[in-house]
Amino acid sequence: MAKKTVADINVKGKKVLMRCDFNVPLDENQNITNDNRIVQALPTIKHVLAGGGALILMSHLGRPKGEPEAKYSLAPVAKRLGELLSRKVIFAGDCIGEDVKSKAAALKPGDVLLLENVRFHKEETIKDKAAKEDAQLRQAKDDFAKQIAELADVYVDDAFGTAHRDNASMYTVPCMMEGKPRVSGFLIEKELKFLGETVDNPEKPFVAILGGAKVSDKIAVIENLLTKVDTILIGGAMAYTFFKAQGKQVGNSLCEDDFVEKANSLMNQAHEIGCELVLPIDTVVATAFKADAEHKVVEGDIETGWEGLDIGPKTAELFASKVQSAKTIVWNGPMGVFEMEPFAVGTKAVATAVAEATDKGARSVIGGGDSASAIMQMGLQDRVSHISTGGGASLEFLEGKKFKCLTILDDK
Repeated sequence: MAKKTVADINVKGKKVLMRCDFNVPLDENQNITNDNRIVQALPTIKHVLAGGGALILMSHLGRPKGEPEAKYSLAPVAKRLGELLSRKVIFAGDCIGEDVKSKAAALKPGDVLLLENVRFHKEETIKDKAAKEDAQLRQAKDDFAKQIAELADVYVDDAFGTAHRDNASMYTVPCMMEGKPRVSGFLIEKELKFLGETVDNPEKPFVAILGGAKVSDKIAVIENLLTKVDTILIGGAMAYTFFKAQGKQVGNSLCEDDFVEKANSLMNQAHEIGCELVLPIDTVVATAFKADAEHKVVEGDIETGWEGLDIGPKTAELFASKVQSAKTIVWNGPMGVFEMEPFAVGTKAVATAVAEATDKGARSVIGGGDSASAIMQMGLQDRVSHISTGGGASLEFLEGKKFKCLTILDDK
């Protein structure tokens, strides 16, 4: 990677402001149900502490409406992080203000301070486009970012999950720290290494598996991958838009009528380029979107009153055979409604095939979100090369987009 990492700088005696992705799931009692995102940040955190730095950590959690909401507090994260580090993590009740300034100023080498949810301030999520068009919004965003930027001597970005956003803590804060070291953490370095090398320098055959509900979410990904991969496997509800483009009946299945023409164009493009675009040959259909609904397997048209909720057994076998012969695999999006047991078979078959291909030496990258959840639910996380921590970010990366927050980090 052409950008400096935290390993390239001296943090001894410095206060290090680190943007993490602590957007962890919480239950109704504010208990963390999966601490993976905290665990993923530990290598960078421990490196800074071992190097004699003091840490100020910031993150968002959930989607509060620009004001404090108890259910989105990062207090449970401070507690869990303290347990994982076996040291006290100081928690600030805000991310700006006099109390935060005094807590940050009092930090000694080895201390850790976690700021409260940055999204408790509406300035955090003001879009750059809006800020450019409205001087008042720009001033508000800048004032908010400046207060955070002044807390530290060094900026570290280790939040890949939000790397595609221009939020204040991701972009405006490091902009305000120009002249001070601005580097990436080890998690971002790892994400860019796996995603970048996989897409730009893949060992062939290269297979992409794309699923999920909407074609519209994946158009740019398909367009970017068409010239890079040998095979694209299309599953999930997005397949029904392609079915319609082929002139098939889709019954009550989720279908984006506005994108039927685009789906047809993508199929033609793939044919012209020589990229194999593979659609399901059979489908598990049900009478309702319920786990206990009557269901069956059909080939061809889906009749009215039935909706497709998973790829069928023949498709699962076909997709698995394509995956098992691959040397490079990218997977983003489930094959069906895998949260419901009767419609999880296709996603499980693909996940197992990806794991088996990886066992044989293939490089596999799971693009976060539901695909990551499926792999982890099945206990296959140790049998794939890399699971991205950012669903939306990994998707935009696969589209070929550049992330503004990374462009401003120091070059090696």
